[in-house]
This record gives sequence, structure tokens and C-alpha cells, in this order.
Amino acid sequence: MRETPLSNCERTFLLQAITDRKRIDGRQTYDYRNIKITFGTEYGCCIVELGKTRVLGQVSCELVAPKMNRPTEGILFFNLELSPMASPAFEPGRPSELLVKLNRLLERCLRNSKCIDTESLCVQAGEKVWQIRVDLHLLNHEGNIIDAASIAAVAALCHFKRPDVSVQGEEVTVYSPEERDPVPLSMHHMPICVSFAFFQQGTFLLVDPSEREERVMDGLLVIAMNKHREICTIQSSGGIMLLKDQVLRCSKVAGVKVAEITELIQKAIENDKKARKEGGKFGFAESLPEQKITSLKIDKSSVDTSDFKGEAKKIISKSEPPSDAVSKPVVWAPGTAQIGEGIGNAWGELEESEDEDDDADIASVSPESHKVIKKPAKHTSKVLDSATCFIWILTKGRVCTLLGPPSFTTMGNP
Repeated sequence: MRETPLSNCERTFLLQAITDRKRIDGRQTYDYRNIKITFGTEYGCCIVELGKTRVLGQVSCELVAPKMNRPTEGILFFNLELSPMASPAFEPGRPSELLVKLNRLLERCLRNSKCIDTESLCVQAGEKVWQIRVDLHLLNHEGNIIDAASIAAVAALCHFKRPDVSVQGEEVTVYSPEERDPVPLSMHHMPICVSFAFFQQGTFLLVDPSEREERVMDGLLVIAMNKHREICTIQSSGGIMLLKDQVLRCSKVAGVKVAEITELIQKAIENDKKARKEGGKFGFAESLPEQKITSLKIDKSSVDTSDFKGEAKKIISKSEPPSDAVSKPVVWAPGTAQIGEGIGNAWGELEESEDEDDDADIASVSPESHKVIKKPAKHTSKVLDSATCFIWILTKGRVCTLLGPPSFTTMGNP
């Protein structure tokens, strides 16, 4: 994991704001950012937004063989992924130290606290049990990953429903949701992580630190607790020494925050259940705010046309005059025969002589005078200068000579 270090000015500004008890996002010391929980169309899929930190949770299950030492208990597996999509500081490939620490903390918070009745996941003792897998993907990183991940994991587990099964002898039948209603997981309690950031060797503390506040903090205390104020796990990092009173104060604050978050999760599940039962709209797409710009929804407004002539004159007076236009875009060039309205066009005069005898006149265009000069045809041979270019066109027995560059010379009769 590679982070862009903060400058001394930014670090000083953040620490000064924390010392003055004025956080840069306007929150108070014990305030959480806004929490939003959205469930997908499938059971066990949710997105949790903690401010701008977003985590996607997905629960899946499959029938596997149980562990040898626990033949009547199901298996729980948790996996958190930090991808470069969430932050450029995260690198793909080998797991970072932060990722390993977060995964271990989630396992202690959820699996070791026995929040799920694993014995209810047994189908055949020693043969088949359910393995519940919880995958968490960090979509955007703006601080306090562990709190958002724990909320997403608990919400997804509470929302998930496994397929119903029946056992006849040694045959296990798994029913689809159309055949039998899915069965929800048996949850004993809902452990939630609450993070406290300490500054200046424990003198100041904040709840729910943002990404920039995490960069300047001296230590972090994470308390996992349920709404019954039972501590599931506690972890301190950063190497700072905390007093007993500080830990007790943090545990009291965590109890209040966990009760609020638990109520929020239960309310979100009830709303989703109600929408599914009534046939309403649900899922990620329905939770997105509608911000459409269409011409059909523009409010009608009256247009004043009483003084349109005066307005038109004002617009014309402010506009720039038009550029000079060329009436005849075809310009004569020396030594060329042009078709169009260019200067020195000899094709019109040549068309008038189509009905004359076979002894047609030779029409020559003089570039110096830009006039058409007709001379009687002579049967004497002409010797042309090597620098002169002639184009001979033979049509209906008529011979037209178009002279080349202005420096041509004709040998023969003058």
C-alpha cells in the first residue's frame, strides 16, 4: 500500500482543527457520518455507504463436508478485498499488511463472537453442512474501512436466506425459491465495530475518522460490541498508551453508536421486506436518485414579443460586420484553360464555330492581353520551342490549341 504523504501545511492544519475541536467536515467529536444501507434484488447483497466510504457485501452458500473436529457445525468464511478502484494507494496482487489486519479483525468480530448459530447449518452430521461465505469489496475509500465493512457484513447476513433442504436417508434435496421459501440464518446478535482515533498521544480522540484524519492520527482503538453492550473484541494499534478511563469512555460511546446502527439495519431490512411483499420497486437501481434533464419537463414561460424589432436591432448592432465575399471564386491563372467564369475563358467562342467548315480557325489565348485572337489556319508546319507545353484536343474534326506558359514562341509565319 502506497500513500501520497501529506505536506507539513496540511498536517498542521488538520491537527490544529482537531485541537480546536472543529473537524474539517463540520462534525463534532462523537459524530458519525451519514450511513445508508441499500439491498440488492438478491438476498444477501447490500451496499453500505459511510459518508463517501462504500462497501459491497455479498453472502453465498454451498453444501460441503464439515470439519473433522466439528462434524455438526457449519462453516463461516469472511473475505475483504481492497482493489485499486477504491483508492490508488491499494495495489493488486499480494495482500497488504492492512488487508491482513482487517480480515483478522472481521473474523474475531463475527465468527469468534458466535453471532450465527453454526449448528443450525448442519444438514447431515459428519456428511453435509452449509458453508456461508461473506465477500466484502471496498468500492471507495474515504476512511474507517473496518466500521463500514462490519456493518455491510452484518446487514448482508441478516438479509440472506439459504435454500431449504430435505433429507431422505442419504439423499439430500435442495429446493429452489419457487418450490419452497428460503430459510433465513439464525442470528444470535449483531456485533458492530466502532473506531476511535487518538491524536497527540491520546489527548484528543475522534469517532469515525476520515481518510485524512487517519493519516495524522497517533493510534486507533476498535471496539466491537452488540446492542446488549457486550464487547465482542477490542483492538488497539499505533503503540500509544491509553488510560483505563479513556477505554471506559470509548466503550460507553460505542454502546450508544452500536444501538443506533443496529436499529438502522433492522429498519432497512423491514423496509426491503415490505417492498418485496407489496410488489414495490427494490434493488440498487431503484435506490439511485432520479436526476433527469429532459425537454418535456421544462416549465412553461411566456415570451415577450412586443419590442422584438428593437431587440433585433440591438443584436445586429453588436454583431461583427461580414467578411469580404468574392463574387467570382474562380480566379484566372496564367497558362491554364479554366472552365467557369474565370478570366480568359475561350470555350464559349470555340463552341460557336462548331458549324463552320473543316478548316477551323486556331483559337489561341494570349495570357498577356487576356483576349481571344483568331488567325487563319496555315498548312505550313510549325516548330515549337521545347519549353512550350501544348495540349491537343481533337473533337469533330476541329483542332484547338491551348498554349502553355506565357513565355511560349511559335516558329513560322508571324
